Amino acid sequence: MTTKYLTTILLSATLFTQLHAQQKNTVTVAKVPNENKINITIGNTFFTSFLYPDSLEKPVLYPIATVEGTVVTRGFPLNPKPNEPTDHPHHIGLWFNFENVNGLDFWNNSYAIPTNKKSAYGWIKTDKVFETQSGDKGLLSYRANWKNQQNETLLEETTTYEFSEVGHKRVIDRITTLRANTDVTFTDAKDGLLGLRLAHELQMPTDKDQKFTDDKGIVTIVKGGTDKTANGNYITSEGKVGDSAWSTRASWCKVFGKMNNNFVSVVIIDHPKNPNYPTFWHARGYGLFAANPLGEKIFTNGKSAKNLKLAKSEAVTFRYRVVIDEGKKSISEQQIAKFMSEFVK
Repeated sequence: MTTKYLTTILLSATLFTQLHAQQKNTVTVAKVPNENKINITIGNTFFTSFLYPDSLEKPVLYPIATVEGTVVTRGFPLNPKPNEPTDHPHHIGLWFNFENVNGLDFWNNSYAIPTNKKSAYGWIKTDKVFETQSGDKGLLSYRANWKNQQNETLLEETTTYEFSEVGHKRVIDRITTLRANTDVTFTDAKDGLLGLRLAHELQMPTDKDQKFTDDKGIVTIVKGGTDKTANGNYITSEGKVGDSAWSTRASWCKVFGKMNNNFVSVVIIDHPKNPNYPTFWHARGYGLFAANPLGEKIFTNGKSAKNLKLAKSEAVTFRYRVVIDEGKKSISEQQIAKFMSEFVK
């Protein structure tokens, strides 16, 4: 075999390897017939579903899975799993809303609120899906209205999701613009704004008693320190770990833990153009993982407050990136920094 021929073979093999490495799985965004549901798959594997029936009181992404198929979101209340916490029935998948908009609570609304108390709660109704697009990246854009119980619109929401896969990591980018239909005040409150309810394994271990349910719906109380499933932890860009992450400001926060003998990580990245950047983290050990730039009063023990006001027709935009990873090691700070730098360009 001549040197020239051998060189040609090696070059061809190298080009093939490079091209193969550059190939991306197709992200498919597909409406489910006769349902308020849009499925997002990457290659041949499930990623997440966009659910938008009015019965949920808000649109959500649920469930959310890693490349390996591990679900990082809690099952309850839509699909309860054995020995899973059943607190906070309004915590479903990944969502976006707030506790106090002109005095209405959008965050805590759910089927669990009695009819005679519903007037104090807001309701986000999705009325139009503008676009779904499949390809190297998946695109989903929609309009939803933040309403009171009299069906009057306070805010018109326009949201665009972009779904992608980078190596072994999956990415959700969310851009949401809220335009006021009347004068609106987001009164500084604890519960907001981008929320994610984590799988049981990603909760932090605790010495407190917890409420769980089995596959037959029977509720039991588990004494603190005996829950062997929860093994999660938080860390922020500022180095705050565990419970210390709560109420602190940082450009990103990561939760990580072991699931199926692998490390599973979920990172939420804030954007410098967001109001009150860097955000405060409403990151709780029991499984609520939220970025809330509008909860400054409670997070600073009343030292300062952030009451966001919009005049009629005025708008505000929020941008977030969520990175979901599973592997032998947890996603590194250097990798997170790369995802962040690409996001903020």
